[in-house]
Amino acid sequence: MLAPQKSIHYKRYEFNKWVSFDAETIVEAPVSLTVNGQAWITFMCTPVNLEAMAVGFLYNEGIIDQMESVADVRVCEHGDNVDVWLNKDAQQPKSWRRTSGCTGGVTAVDALARPDVTFDENRPKFEPEAIGHLVEMLFESQELYRETGGVHTSALSDGKRILLSAEDIGRHNTLDKIAGLCLINDIWPETRILITTGRISSEMLQKAARLRVPILISRTSPSSLSIEMAERYGITLIGYARRQRFNVYSNAQRAGF
Repeated sequence: MLAPQKSIHYKRYEFNKWVSFDAETIVEAPVSLTVNGQAWITFMCTPVNLEAMAVGFLYNEGIIDQMESVADVRVCEHGDNVDVWLNKDAQQPKSWRRTSGCTGGVTAVDALARPDVTFDENRPKFEPEAIGHLVEMLFESQELYRETGGVHTSALSDGKRILLSAEDIGRHNTLDKIAGLCLINDIWPETRILITTGRISSEMLQKAARLRVPILISRTSPSSLSIEMAERYGITLIGYARRQRFNVYSNAQRAGF
């Protein structure tokens, strides 16, 4: 079975001398997805929570809507393939669109299609100080990052605590893992807020909408298309979030504006 981190040795040059170090680095590995016995795609990912990533990917792509559609999900002995067996036929998309996600994400979802979801434009609502608190909780949940660096973290919160978190070298994979963990553990809080370390591009916004999340917070930037989509979907999109400051790009009324 593949491990999410690997021991390495490296040399650093500083202050006119070389110093040797032993450390841990994040693993990036190809893991294929097989659905009903048919090979679909290969993820480039960090090999942890692979069952959740596979199930969450199928959910975010609209292939399944509930865990009851999954008859079985298992990672193969060597950890380089996830087998998902569904209780129904599933047609593999004829083409996959390469996303802007790091490590080469793919999707068959139309970036301009509106998700079948509506949000209350005034709920949930939080004071600005609560946003900084959520960012602090995200940082506290970064277990792999503290050991290796070089990994993204996303977390689902009900506004008071972190309910689920996922880490991966690909930011888009973290949201698939969150979706899968929600399905597998049947965790669907009434109030849903996503906090992530990753840049918010169109596929990240799509996955948030699929998870019916009205507030999406990132420690970095959104893309122009994700801002347009957030406005269209009614999602509050927050970027460059820190403990004492953040930018709101759409639907600022939920953030106490």
